[in-house]
Amino acid sequence: MTSVSNDDTGGMGPLVARLSRGGRRFRLADRAHPWALDTLVVVVAVVMFCLPDLLGKGAFSEGPPKLRLMLLTELPLAATLALQAGLVLPLLWRRRRPMTAFGVIAAVFVLQWSLGAVLRADIALFIALYSLALHGRLSQLPWAGAVMAGAMVLVAVRASRAVSVWDALFFLLSTATAALALGLVIRFRRAQLAGLRERAARLEIERDQRSRLATATERARVAREMHDIVGHNLAIIVSLADAGAYATDAAPERGKEALTLIGDTGRQALGELRRVLGVLREVADTPSSGPMLSPQPRIVDIETLCAGVRAAGPEVAYRTGGDTDTLDHGVQLTAYRIVQEALTNTLKHAGTDTRVSLSIVVEDTRLEIRVQDTGPTGPAKPPGEEGHGLVGMRERAALYGGIVSSGPTADGGWSVEAALVLTPRGGDL
Repeated sequence: MTSVSNDDTGGMGPLVARLSRGGRRFRLADRAHPWALDTLVVVVAVVMFCLPDLLGKGAFSEGPPKLRLMLLTELPLAATLALQAGLVLPLLWRRRRPMTAFGVIAAVFVLQWSLGAVLRADIALFIALYSLALHGRLSQLPWAGAVMAGAMVLVAVRASRAVSVWDALFFLLSTATAALALGLVIRFRRAQLAGLRERAARLEIERDQRSRLATATERARVAREMHDIVGHNLAIIVSLADAGAYATDAAPERGKEALTLIGDTGRQALGELRRVLGVLREVADTPSSGPMLSPQPRIVDIETLCAGVRAAGPEVAYRTGGDTDTLDHGVQLTAYRIVQEALTNTLKHAGTDTRVSLSIVVEDTRLEIRVQDTGPTGPAKPPGEEGHGLVGMRERAALYGGIVSSGPTADGGWSVEAALVLTPRGGDL
């Protein structure tokens, strides 16, 4: 197969571009001044088809004598002007009232040929038919076609002494069909282009909507991550700071230990925040120069999470059941965040003098999580509105077809239970 060089097109590229620009400018000018084009059509019709008849050169004035005798009827100047006006002036409304313009021109055309007169301005009937096919209602075309056929039959009959009726009909009906077909082709082409433009605009809107939806989804995901990281670590830091303040006078070494744990927790929180923000940061250089990211936490990291909570005061009993290490990474991250939020709520509402029972068990195609505390040792805090933490847990569980339920227990504590389906419906977080 031979390749086609760009030079094969010659200068067609610039020519097509100029024609396209000219067409756009013409359409814009027509929209701004819609009467200008119709007036121009009328002026051209007058110059090309009306003036020669008025100057004494009729349509068949130079034809065979037999044809002139059979077809030509000498009309007064006023009658000629009136017929020409009736044929040409309605073209001013060919786009706004195409059926009205066609009807008026057809009536004048039939009257003219009934009188035996021949005018070059008869071309206006074909222009009117073309305009009706392009701008009118499609339901009007059968009626217009019938009127056009009748008018052509009249012309063929009037010319039967000079030419064959069938030859005249073939020529006239072919010309009318060409005008009708041209109008329909341009009409359908414009409709197709309008549909393509509408579809392109709709696709652009849908693309923008998908982009905004993806942005909102990502913001919600990052908000959950930030809430889990900052909320949990701040709860531990506050608990350690309160414990250190009480222990400063009685046991200074315990206060120093609390400060050390506060520093370790703060550094851990700072590292996780850097990891999340590093994912969001756009890397301008090569990928190797991007931020150093640590892996997402998994179920195996929950033991470290429990150790941090124990350092703040609560007793945490943690057990697992089943093969949790082979679970999907997204499921493990979801389980970690649910446990993290539940322990954070325990620190906030039950305080440091509480016992927590935590279990994560794999049963068939379900992962069950249960976090239960014994409640505060002092007066219970009045229940508040559902916060972002519980909403975030439910959203995370919903990604894996799971549910989260929480509520008070019989002994005054609080329980959080979650069940995740191990065949995820969404991707990894």
